[in-house]
Amino acid sequence: MTTTKREKSKMENKKDIPRRRFIKNSLALGAITVVPPHFISGYGEKVNTKKLFTPNEKVNLACCGIGQRGKDIVKDLYNTGLANIVALCDVDMYGPQTEEILKKFPDVPRFRDFREMFDKMGNQIDAVSVGTPDFSHFPITMLAMSLGKHVYVEKPMAHTFRETELMMEAEKKYNVWGQMGNQGHSSANYYQFKTWVETGIIKDVTKLTVFMNGRRRWHDMEVTDYLKGQPIPDTLDWDVWHTTRKYRDYNVGYVGGEWRSWYDFGNGALGDWGAHLFDTAHEFLKLGLPTEINPLMLDGWSPLIFPQASTLLFRFPGREGMPPVDMTWYDGVNNLPPLPDEFGNSVEAGDIPPPTAGSVSSKENKPGKVIYGDGLTFKGGSHTSTLQIIPEGKAKEMEGKLPEIPECSSNHYANFLLACKGKEECRSSFAVAGPLTQVMMLGVIAQRLNTVLEFDPITKQITNNKVANAYLDGPPPRKEWEEFYKL
Repeated sequence: MTTTKREKSKMENKKDIPRRRFIKNSLALGAITVVPPHFISGYGEKVNTKKLFTPNEKVNLACCGIGQRGKDIVKDLYNTGLANIVALCDVDMYGPQTEEILKKFPDVPRFRDFREMFDKMGNQIDAVSVGTPDFSHFPITMLAMSLGKHVYVEKPMAHTFRETELMMEAEKKYNVWGQMGNQGHSSANYYQFKTWVETGIIKDVTKLTVFMNGRRRWHDMEVTDYLKGQPIPDTLDWDVWHTTRKYRDYNVGYVGGEWRSWYDFGNGALGDWGAHLFDTAHEFLKLGLPTEINPLMLDGWSPLIFPQASTLLFRFPGREGMPPVDMTWYDGVNNLPPLPDEFGNSVEAGDIPPPTAGSVSSKENKPGKVIYGDGLTFKGGSHTSTLQIIPEGKAKEMEGKLPEIPECSSNHYANFLLACKGKEECRSSFAVAGPLTQVMMLGVIAQRLNTVLEFDPITKQITNNKVANAYLDGPPPRKEWEEFYKL
């Protein structure tokens, strides 16, 4: 796509703005007592976070991250017919990965800094999609919510335990909807698991085996330090790319999805796939937070990038009349889990998004899970795929005894937009998705430090390791970005 410098300047509105004054203004307004319906002032007129939509009125949606996975999120939200795309934001706005969205929405204003976007267009935005790398979910989402905007954010919700906690609190404080992008929470998988728990088909679960054995970007990588600097592409705002994180010299090995390999920027296989594999078990078995996370095996451990293979044991205590649960996570191409003799073929999931840049195949070793309950064992896949009872003979015996499963009223994207309009509730709201994300963040800390963690779900502290406990907060933000943790 050929775009002149003059056109770029016009579309991006590249005028210097008083960024710190804008954030401080938002901070001061964030201290207002919240009494719904309430008003949060942006950098202009007041915004009513309880906007009343007319029946046919569409949600004005701003999209942050419009290449790779973000591109698909934009299209899926737009294809519901419930949204107007009113702003596009990407730190690499004219990189090749953004071309499809720019062609699809040629007249929509463009920005490389989400702070500029909110400064100039805040009063025209009802909701925001966030399809950026894991570490940048938090600042975009927090600023959006503090300005009264609903937010659809790709999984995992955030990069650290504390960031996730703050996002859950902000969803309540600002009386907005957050939706994490785990599509299986708006599908037959969701309604089947919910119904089977409510009717006692799934009961007294004591063990879960969860596995993702596809090849990952960091497999066969060997690093002893951060990558050497390379020339920064002209299209890329490399400083804003980092948001709150410590600045690193540009290298192509950090972008195009490669950020997921690095502890500084991503959450590995667990953060990528956990939300698709044990999300419904976590919600409907009311697992909450674990008391112990034990890295039983880490192959090729590194302090910088994720292991070549991991086996993590999460111990969840008994709750509400249900027994304790041990959940074991397996990742790595050759780190295959022990499966029941009668497991048979893996469960297919037909809606796994295609991989972005890099070789990330989920086809060669299909991801899945085994759930061990009282009298029945279940196998499942990822995303929207439903559970199957094993062995086959037991499944046939249960035919005619299984309850009818309600049909899904809306897909995950429509569910979010309908919630913005007050017609539904988000199925994967931050209140639901937050604790799930925190389970994964605890697993990442155990991977990073290669140590057993003892965790207190009441105080939300790691009690046996001060260094690990500090990792709950994550690294200190760069000075310019400190305010986002006070919104």
